[in-house]
Amino acid sequence: MEEMSGESVVSSAVPAAATRTTSFKGTSPSSKYVKLNVGGALYYTTMQTLTKQDTMLKAMFSGRMEVLTDSEGWILIDRCGKHFGTILNYLRDGAVPLPESRREIEELLAEAKYYLVQGLVEECQAALQPAVKLLYNRSNNKYSYTSNSDDNMLKNIELFDKLSLRFNGR
Repeated sequence: MEEMSGESVVSSAVPAAATRTTSFKGTSPSSKYVKLNVGGALYYTTMQTLTKQDTMLKAMFSGRMEVLTDSEGWILIDRCGKHFGTILNYLRDGAVPLPESRREIEELLAEAKYYLVQGLVEECQAALQPAVKLLYNRSNNKYSYTSNSDDNMLKNIELFDKLSLRFNGR
């Protein structure tokens, strides 16, 4: 099954092929596009997208890291490909809608950390932060804050101290 999204082609069934490790040389005009096999999911994207931000992908495709390729020229990345399309879209656009489920955001966060996509890491972490809501019910709160609340509190403490001293021996 193949699915096309922008510059990416995703395919879930990929036969195993012979592999080799090389430094990526992306200088020729024919290497403007890159074929990626991420955990069996195939993606076809541009060098510009992969090197747009300072990430692990930029390091891979600038020749600083070794890459594993198969006999058909697909660059192999040994990670789950489930969220790689979202990461590519983030690299293209600088923002993506996050998944609705907490589990999916956690999965995306793990992948963003692996690929060192710092902006996406921060967005995922922010989405996972618990929301703090302060609720006030002033009608049921006898001691809600007013301009003279502090004075009233001091008077009550003083009265309590006087009563404690007076009835201490009883």
